[in-house]
Amino acid sequence: MRQPGDWMQNPTDDRILEVLDSGLELGPAAIGHNIDRSRSWVSQRLSVLVEYGLVTEAKPGYYGLTDDGRRYLAGELDASNLDN
Repeated sequence: MRQPGDWMQNPTDDRILEVLDSGLELGPAAIGHNIDRSRSWVSQRLSVLVEYGLVTEAKPGYYGLTDDGRRYLAGELDASNLDN
C-alpha cells in the first residue's frame, strides 16, 4: 500500500508518477493530457515531486521517475519521510 506524504496532492501526484512509470521521459503537456489535468497544474506538481526526489528532470522540460519514485509506487517507501 502506498504511503503518501502530507505534502502530496493525490490522486494527481500518484497519477503523474504512474504515467512516468512507463519508462518514458515526458513533458507536462503530455502528462497532463494523459491524466486529464492542465499543463500548468502538472508543471507545479512536477516541481514539488522533483524537490522530494520522486521525479527527476532528465533534460529541460522532460521528466522521468527516480528509483525512490518507483519504490513509492510499489509501496516500499513512505513519502512522509522524504525531505525537500
